[in-house]
Amino acid sequence: MAEQDQLTFANPVTRYEDLEIPEQGQPEPGLDADLVPKPDRGEQTYRGTGRLEGRKALVTGGDSGIGAAVVIAFAREGADVAFGYLPAEEEDAQKVAELVEQAGRKAVKLPYDITDEAACRTLVEQAVEQLGGLDILVNNAGHQKSVEKLEDLSDEQLVETFDTNIIAMFRITKAALAHLESGASIINTTSIQAYSPSPDKVDYASTKAAINNFTKGMAEQLAPKGIRVNAVAPGPIWTPLQVQGGQQTDELPDFGKKTAMGRAGHPVELAPAYVFLASPESSYVVGETLNVNGGMPTP
Repeated sequence: MAEQDQLTFANPVTRYEDLEIPEQGQPEPGLDADLVPKPDRGEQTYRGTGRLEGRKALVTGGDSGIGAAVVIAFAREGADVAFGYLPAEEEDAQKVAELVEQAGRKAVKLPYDITDEAACRTLVEQAVEQLGGLDILVNNAGHQKSVEKLEDLSDEQLVETFDTNIIAMFRITKAALAHLESGASIINTTSIQAYSPSPDKVDYASTKAAINNFTKGMAEQLAPKGIRVNAVAPGPIWTPLQVQGGQQTDELPDFGKKTAMGRAGHPVELAPAYVFLASPESSYVVGETLNVNGGMPTP
């Protein structure tokens, strides 16, 4: 571990690198391995304190970006972790699995395309079987493509965005409920886009607003059973999502510069929010959307 970790007291503006991001592009789905510059996912900077000791977690989209940071943090907090990803992301997934195992925890890699209904059920079944149970679900996988005009938004993209971001969340959560017991936690990844939609991301932003609503409705439904449902809303976080069409290429050098912090966030800066919502210390937090966005105003 580096001397400075997420618990080190420091100026938050400068504690993580202010990324100098060049114009670049990657084919879908994008890889952390090819991202320039490399963001901090917690490999050297996240220190666990045993807050999730003995827990069993499933994280979708856990191979890169925010999902990878969450997987790493959960493992260092003592959880065994299964994580889903697309088969094309195997290079990133293998590295994350190695980091989980280095933390002394079990890693279960699950390469499935969650736009497929059967894959959503299989993902959960395999996680439960290989972990020996399930008590944390993080619905994090997402699809985002920048399209400047609605007239240019293809029906194929529209369906893929909704299938990945919100339909799969319904399906995976439904499958998981057969295995989640009192004390379990569900955490959904929404976005600043749910509150402040960019004009070139209307399909993506619409799904993120739906995730907020899904989170609050399910929180009410499941709280009497002792299952808490919450969400995390990231702001501009430097991940492969941005370079595989999620942003206009010429806008990448200014990515995150308009936040109050004046910089893009690193995936590791999201991890503590997920750990908090997964841990027993957030026992009275239900239906909450926790914004981690560098100071972008939200309702």
